[in-house]
Amino acid sequence: MDANQKAIAESILSGSRVIAVVGASPNPSRPSNIVASYLIENGFEVIPVRPNVREILGCMCYGSIEEIPCRVDVVDVFRKSEACPEIARAAVSAGAGALWLQEGIISEDAARIAREGGLPVVADLCIKKIHEGIHGNP
Repeated sequence: MDANQKAIAESILSGSRVIAVVGASPNPSRPSNIVASYLIENGFEVIPVRPNVREILGCMCYGSIEEIPCRVDVVDVFRKSEACPEIARAAVSAGAGALWLQEGIISEDAARIAREGGLPVVADLCIKKIHEGIHGNP
Protein backbone atom coordinates (compact mmCIF):
# COMPACT_ATOMS: atom_id res chain seq x y z
CA MET A 1 0.00 0.00 0.00
CA ASP A 2 1.37 3.41 -0.90
CA ALA A 3 1.62 6.19 1.67
CA ASN A 4 -1.08 8.30 -0.01
CA GLN A 5 -3.61 5.43 0.02
CA LYS A 6 -2.78 4.72 3.68
CA ALA A 7 -3.25 8.39 4.61
CA ILE A 8 -6.63 8.49 2.83
CA ALA A 9 -7.72 5.28 4.56
CA GLU A 10 -6.70 6.54 7.99
CA SER A 11 -8.40 9.89 7.39
CA ILE A 12 -11.63 8.20 6.34
CA LEU A 13 -11.64 5.98 9.42
CA SER A 14 -10.81 8.78 11.84
CA GLY A 15 -13.87 10.76 10.81
CA SER A 16 -16.36 7.92 10.41
CA ARG A 17 -18.97 6.35 12.66
CA VAL A 18 -21.62 4.94 10.29
CA ILE A 19 -20.50 2.26 7.84
CA ALA A 20 -22.72 0.58 5.26
CA VAL A 21 -21.40 -2.90 4.48
CA VAL A 22 -22.54 -3.73 0.95
CA GLY A 23 -22.58 -7.48 0.41
CA ALA A 24 -22.74 -8.24 4.13
CA SER A 25 -23.31 -11.92 4.81
CA PRO A 26 -25.27 -13.53 7.63
CA ASN A 27 -22.73 -16.40 7.55
CA PRO A 28 -20.28 -15.88 10.45
CA SER A 29 -17.43 -17.49 8.50
CA ARG A 30 -17.63 -15.00 5.60
CA PRO A 31 -15.14 -12.09 5.55
CA SER A 32 -17.94 -9.49 5.33
CA ASN A 33 -19.51 -10.84 8.53
CA ILE A 34 -16.17 -10.97 10.33
CA VAL A 35 -15.36 -7.38 9.33
CA ALA A 36 -18.86 -6.11 10.23
CA SER A 37 -18.64 -7.81 13.61
CA TYR A 38 -15.23 -6.25 14.25
CA LEU A 39 -16.52 -2.80 13.31
CA ILE A 40 -19.49 -3.14 15.68
CA GLU A 41 -17.18 -4.30 18.49
CA ASN A 42 -15.06 -1.20 17.89
CA GLY A 43 -17.89 1.31 18.20
CA PHE A 44 -19.01 1.78 14.61
CA GLU A 45 -22.65 1.74 13.59
CA VAL A 46 -22.88 -0.89 10.89
CA ILE A 47 -25.68 -0.92 8.33
CA PRO A 48 -25.70 -4.18 6.36
CA VAL A 49 -26.80 -3.93 2.72
CA ARG A 50 -28.03 -7.23 1.35
CA PRO A 51 -31.31 -7.79 -0.48
CA ASN A 52 -33.77 -10.30 0.96
CA VAL A 53 -32.10 -10.48 4.39
CA ARG A 54 -33.79 -8.79 7.36
CA GLU A 55 -30.98 -8.68 9.89
CA ILE A 56 -27.27 -9.38 10.24
CA LEU A 57 -25.43 -9.24 13.58
CA GLY A 58 -28.50 -7.66 15.17
CA CYS A 59 -28.48 -4.80 12.65
CA MET A 60 -31.39 -4.16 10.30
CA CYS A 61 -30.51 -4.90 6.67
CA TYR A 62 -31.38 -2.76 3.69
CA GLY A 63 -31.75 -3.94 0.12
CA SER A 64 -29.75 -1.04 -1.31
CA ILE A 65 -27.79 2.04 -0.31
CA GLU A 66 -30.69 4.20 -1.45
CA GLU A 67 -32.98 2.61 1.18
CA ILE A 68 -30.78 3.58 4.14
CA PRO A 69 -32.62 6.34 6.05
CA CYS A 70 -29.53 8.11 7.46
CA ARG A 71 -26.27 9.52 6.13
CA VAL A 72 -23.50 6.96 5.76
CA ASP A 73 -19.89 7.92 6.38
CA VAL A 74 -18.38 4.97 4.50
CA VAL A 75 -19.77 2.57 1.92
CA ASP A 76 -17.63 -0.55 2.47
CA VAL A 77 -17.98 -2.92 -0.49
CA PHE A 78 -17.77 -6.73 -0.46
CA ARG A 79 -18.97 -7.31 -4.03
CA LYS A 80 -17.33 -8.25 -7.31
CA SER A 81 -15.55 -5.45 -9.13
CA GLU A 82 -18.18 -5.45 -11.90
CA ALA A 83 -20.85 -4.36 -9.39
CA CYS A 84 -18.79 -1.47 -8.02
CA PRO A 85 -19.60 1.31 -10.54
CA GLU A 86 -23.32 1.03 -9.72
CA ILE A 87 -22.52 0.99 -6.00
CA ALA A 88 -20.29 4.06 -6.43
CA ARG A 89 -23.14 5.92 -8.18
CA ALA A 90 -25.49 5.00 -5.35
CA ALA A 91 -22.95 6.14 -2.74
CA VAL A 92 -22.55 9.52 -4.48
CA SER A 93 -26.31 9.91 -4.92
CA ALA A 94 -26.96 9.09 -1.25
CA GLY A 95 -24.38 11.64 -0.06
CA ALA A 96 -22.05 9.08 1.51
CA GLY A 97 -18.73 10.28 2.85
CA ALA A 98 -16.41 7.76 1.20
CA LEU A 99 -16.21 4.62 -0.92
CA TRP A 100 -14.10 1.72 0.36
CA LEU A 101 -13.50 -1.34 -1.82
CA GLN A 102 -12.34 -4.26 0.29
CA GLU A 103 -9.18 -6.27 -0.20
CA GLY A 104 -9.09 -7.88 -3.63
CA ILE A 105 -11.64 -5.47 -5.12
CA ILE A 106 -10.44 -2.95 -7.69
CA SER A 107 -12.62 -0.92 -10.03
CA GLU A 108 -11.16 2.08 -11.81
CA ASP A 109 -14.65 3.01 -13.03
CA ALA A 110 -16.08 2.97 -9.51
CA ALA A 111 -13.14 5.00 -8.20
CA ARG A 112 -13.57 7.58 -10.96
CA ILE A 113 -17.34 7.85 -10.35
CA ALA A 114 -16.84 8.28 -6.62
CA ARG A 115 -14.02 10.83 -6.97
CA GLU A 116 -15.99 12.83 -9.55
CA GLY A 117 -18.83 12.84 -7.02
CA GLY A 118 -16.52 14.22 -4.34
CA LEU A 119 -15.90 11.02 -2.38
CA PRO A 120 -12.48 9.85 -1.27
CA VAL A 121 -11.79 6.28 -2.37
CA VAL A 122 -9.86 3.37 -0.94
CA ALA A 123 -9.47 0.19 -3.00
CA ASP A 124 -7.99 -3.24 -2.39
CA LEU A 125 -7.57 -2.71 1.36
CA CYS A 126 -9.33 -4.30 4.32
CA ILE A 127 -11.00 -1.74 6.57
CA LYS A 128 -10.53 -4.07 9.57
CA LYS A 129 -6.79 -4.45 8.98
CA ILE A 130 -6.32 -0.70 8.56
CA HIS A 131 -8.28 -0.01 11.76
CA GLU A 132 -6.25 -2.63 13.63
CA GLY A 133 -3.04 -1.03 12.36
CA ILE A 134 -4.10 2.42 13.54
CA HIS A 135 -5.10 1.15 16.99
CA GLY A 136 -2.25 -1.29 17.48
CA ASN A 137 -4.41 -4.42 17.34
CA PRO A 138 -2.79 -7.41 15.64
